[in-house]
Amino acid sequence: MKLSRSARLGALATAAASFLVIAAAPAPSAGAPGIGDPYFPDLGNGGFDARHYDLDVAYNPDTDRLDGRTTLTARATKSLSSFDLDLQKLEVTRVEVNGRRAQFTRTGDELRITPRQSLRKGRDFEVTVTYGGVPEALSGPIVFGSDYGWMKTTDGVFVACEPNAASTWFPSSDHPSDKATYDIRIKAPKGLTGVSNGRLISTHDKGASTYTHWRESKPMATYLATATIGKFDVKTGRTPGGIPIYVAIDPVLANGNSVDVYAVTAAATDYWSQIFGPYPFEETGAIVDDMPEAGFSLEVQSKPVYSAVRNETTIVHELAHQWFGDSVSVSQWKNIWLNEGFATYAQWLWAEHQGTRTAHDSFLAGYNSRPADNAFWQTVVGDPQRDTMFASAVYQRGAMTLQMLRERIGDKAFFKLLPAWTKLHRYGNGDTAGFIKLAEKVSGQQLDDLFQTWLFTPGKPSL
Repeated sequence: MKLSRSARLGALATAAASFLVIAAAPAPSAGAPGIGDPYFPDLGNGGFDARHYDLDVAYNPDTDRLDGRTTLTARATKSLSSFDLDLQKLEVTRVEVNGRRAQFTRTGDELRITPRQSLRKGRDFEVTVTYGGVPEALSGPIVFGSDYGWMKTTDGVFVACEPNAASTWFPSSDHPSDKATYDIRIKAPKGLTGVSNGRLISTHDKGASTYTHWRESKPMATYLATATIGKFDVKTGRTPGGIPIYVAIDPVLANGNSVDVYAVTAAATDYWSQIFGPYPFEETGAIVDDMPEAGFSLEVQSKPVYSAVRNETTIVHELAHQWFGDSVSVSQWKNIWLNEGFATYAQWLWAEHQGTRTAHDSFLAGYNSRPADNAFWQTVVGDPQRDTMFASAVYQRGAMTLQMLRERIGDKAFFKLLPAWTKLHRYGNGDTAGFIKLAEKVSGQQLDDLFQTWLFTPGKPSL
């Protein structure tokens, strides 16, 4: 078929336009080694969005050795010639991208990967890292002066990674702004139980080992992942409200406790579902290990981990985090009061629910117990700085901020605001500016002065 002169010219113009589009496309470049969080500039990674982690970990408590194979499915957000993952200390033996061997280098805690072919923007890709070694717990002032991360116990390991220790046991984009779903497979010596996030898919013994497969189908921040291993007494069922529950308690701690972890977990999960909105995950529960060296608990997604049998107040705090911290995570670590202030305020709400003390009285007790010259009042809760991000003021003054907000806007608006916040950012991230904006929208009031006074101004506010 012979084209007319006008058709030929049109075809040439179309081809020229296509050439210009191709020519204008940016050349592939390296992904950034971090997302630029002011507290942890090198955590997280630029150039891609993590979608799903498939973790295979085998742990030998006798040698403390971990052997792992992590497959990350991600989507390129720019055309990539190379990209980074966060991995601390462990030795990498092989990397594959889309099934083909890839080159890699190590610089500090960064694993830089160069695929054989560049990765196109908008396309999904898979990277598989094979690695091993003895994971090292982190230490320092950040988490109450305690070690945290991968911590050896007498019969296994206690894994609690906030804020930056997930990359001590698996390669990742280790920042809460880059969430993904997970399959976590744990191989442990026979007789030990590996407990992780989400729901249990399968468990079986083979030879001298026990294998467990867990699946977290809702997006999760890396620091909320766990692979805690040990001897556990396990109780499963449903809360009165119908939510599946899985509670694992070290038998060393199982007897003689004044707190029924299973019952409190069930009751608090159901109550918070009424106050904060529908429970965001497939299962609730607890992992209670015998780990006296860790003086803290952590809101591991779907199953908080406790280093001992903790009191009822701690349990309701960690379960409130399933909404504030887990489902709605911080966009940057400076917004940590959105996690800890809210979970502390939940303790006050629980006391109010139990009829033991009003939230107003809890506020006054904290406010009146600290004189104006107490260092507590000098922490800037809205940006507490890295080494003091878990200072008591972040918890307590954060909760005080919420009580002041409640008294300013009234109960009707306040208890409309909380589930509105968790719904708006469900499975995502939030920040302080966004919360203030929503509070003003729900209440119809200008609230800049309240938040400026309680979150950003050092000194004891006057009432």
